[in-house]
Amino acid sequence: MRRTGRLFEAIVDRDNFQRAFAKALRTKRDRPEARTFAADLEANLQCLMREARAETLELGRSTQFMIREPKPRLITAPCFRERVLHHAIMNVCEPVFEKALIDDTYACRVGRGRDAAVLRAREFAGQFPVFLKFDVRKYFDSVSHEVLLDRLRRRFKDERLHRLFERIVAGHATAEGRGVPIGSLTSQHFANFYLDGLDRLAKETLRAAGYVRYMDDVMIWGESTSRLRAWLAVIERFLADRLRLSLKPSPYINRTIHGVDFLGLRVFPSHVSLSRRARERFQRKSALLDFQFDQGVIGQEEYQQRATSLTAFTKSYEVKSWRFRHRLLECEHVGGQGPRTG
Repeated sequence: MRRTGRLFEAIVDRDNFQRAFAKALRTKRDRPEARTFAADLEANLQCLMREARAETLELGRSTQFMIREPKPRLITAPCFRERVLHHAIMNVCEPVFEKALIDDTYACRVGRGRDAAVLRAREFAGQFPVFLKFDVRKYFDSVSHEVLLDRLRRRFKDERLHRLFERIVAGHATAEGRGVPIGSLTSQHFANFYLDGLDRLAKETLRAAGYVRYMDDVMIWGESTSRLRAWLAVIERFLADRLRLSLKPSPYINRTIHGVDFLGLRVFPSHVSLSRRARERFQRKSALLDFQFDQGVIGQEEYQQRATSLTAFTKSYEVKSWRFRHRLLECEHVGGQGPRTG
């Protein structure tokens, strides 16, 4: 593995921090913390760069909150100042992470993402008769700090950057020496990179032609269930011995013709449809949207915007659920002139 060095100075460059601030501001423009930072931008950027160079940055300040969709998760959102730092780091380091990844891993990558992962899964479903699906038990909470930092050291050879990585990783733990936060830009890339060894095992050692990973959601396709079971045994040993991870109970092996739930959709050899959970979630959100409109909580314009966003999900991925969508929208008038109120 070829290591990349001399990156720290590029990270603490003035122009890089300016770009990082612009990225951090995109979705936080109305937050008081962001407005305060922007009000004295030059002084705040200079202070941030100075502390980064002196390695005196206070790290780990964050806000935590729960989200319920698509499943309950604790989000740890860094303060705006640290968010700028994370963008500055990834402006420089993301291309290095990108070079380390195989083509068929799709999370946290420009030009890939969930849409591409689902369509690639459909492609493999049309080529192979059986599949194996698994994901890692409590993945973000289980990432070993020691293993992660060792893998980062193998990829980056800049000592000052390593010390910065160490401080960022040490700033969050769900158990002693374990865990990266959901909600942090750096932790998303750390977690995606952490499983690169699994990708290499599947593609280079097991020679799995059909393989897709989206963070810790993994699918492998093959010619026989016996081969997939043998591969699963190798994978479980690798994860336990090398990455200190374990799989969720009951990894799933079945015929592709029956379809498989993957990233909120159901993938068949010939098409993609909404999964049962996605249908239920769509119905629940549609009902809530109608209720908020009826009660005057939201106006017509916001109703239309949110309805458009809601129905867009069911139109993506070449989803064959238009009859379900049409029936529901006919009933609730979502996307038209609002629900029937009289």
